[in-house]
Amino acid sequence: MVDHLANTEINSQRIAAVENCFGASGQPLAVPGRVLLGEGILTKECRKKPKPRIFFLFNDILVYGSIVINKRKYNSQHIIPLEDVTLETLPDTLQMKNRWMIKTSKKSFVVSAASLTERKEWISHLEECIRHLLTKTGRQPSTEHAAPWIPDKATDICMRCTQTKFSTLTRRHHCRKCGFVVCADCSRQRFLMPRLSPKPLRVCNLCYRQLLAEKKKEAEADRRQPEPICSAIPGYEPSSGDDSDKSDDDKADHWPADTEFYTSEVSWSSFHS
Repeated sequence: MVDHLANTEINSQRIAAVENCFGASGQPLAVPGRVLLGEGILTKECRKKPKPRIFFLFNDILVYGSIVINKRKYNSQHIIPLEDVTLETLPDTLQMKNRWMIKTSKKSFVVSAASLTERKEWISHLEECIRHLLTKTGRQPSTEHAAPWIPDKATDICMRCTQTKFSTLTRRHHCRKCGFVVCADCSRQRFLMPRLSPKPLRVCNLCYRQLLAEKKKEAEADRRQPEPICSAIPGYEPSSGDDSDKSDDDKADHWPADTEFYTSEVSWSSFHS
């Protein structure tokens, strides 16, 4: 079905519609062989509070963004190569149900669907796309994943020293290595983690010591062995930066529930017509 849709006019129209919704702030999405499979609104657990986000599933990438006007205008586009994605089903909480985690080497975050059926459909189609892509490229599933950020409201005290209480004047910070919510005194260090950013990132004191120890061990190992010949693996350049958590008007209408996913018997997604 994917191969059949790849060169059709309707697929080109769907992708063009997504590009138009993101406007000049988004990256071009139309490339040879790319197919838009489905789309829908999921709730993303952001730093300050859960927010609705629009998600588009292609056969090689997952795209999401903030909703300005539903089905008309989106911004803060993020692009995730599917070959870098691993999924993990999560238990329900009092605030959110039908949750799962999208894990990648650069960023990991939690989303939730409106129903258990919708979550099953999302996970099923994501896994099928990932499996097909890895088979096609010959790559192994990703084993390194960035730690998800723990939401600000999950704790009122620093998760490292357990002494500092957060307030209007005492800000919360996040360690980019473990995702913990920490105070300024417990996260004064910066460390270069190339897979996350070309610039040194804030890390907590514990992770900083661990990273230094790992770097020292790797340096000693490199001195004992000849440098291997490595070839860069080409990949899609993802959108940079963390998901915007600014106070935006994320009032989203519900997608029509009577449109079926293109190969599924369960109502799940909506296509641009």
